[in-house]
Amino acid sequence: MAHGIDYGNLMHTAMRGLIKTVLAKVAELGELPGQHHFFITFDTSHPDAELADWLADRYPGEMTVVVQHWFDNLDVGDDGFAVTLNFGNQPEPLYIPYDAIKTFVDPSVEFGLRFESPEDEEIDEDDLPPEPINTDHAREKPEESEKSDAEIVSLDSFRKH
Repeated sequence: MAHGIDYGNLMHTAMRGLIKTVLAKVAELGELPGQHHFFITFDTSHPDAELADWLADRYPGEMTVVVQHWFDNLDVGDDGFAVTLNFGNQPEPLYIPYDAIKTFVDPSVEFGLRFESPEDEEIDEDDLPPEPINTDHAREKPEESEKSDAEIVSLDSFRKH
């Protein structure tokens, strides 16, 4: 092979396919099953993204939408999905291309995907694995964010003597 295997792009394609499959299942059901809900961060400046001018002005680089209690007109396509979400009691249609998605998180099951962009790759951290998305921040209530760090416990205290 002259150029090698581009595992990064293959992985991104597979992850976007996973998002498409999940959204298609939700569209088929007409609702989110159980406690599932999604935080989807996307690039609002993507040439194929469609959102109201006032949303694009308010979120010029990226925006995180929540698909949870109220959504309508979820239409899952090959290149992206359309959905109507409620912004301050005002329904707004959005079209989000899959390749505009930066993160996809379902905090109900602590699942998250993050897509690295070419700008992120300029940071010379090629030898480091990607950091996992911490969904705890998305679920924290303000009073919970002041809790102290986890305590380290020695396993020796649990061993039988």
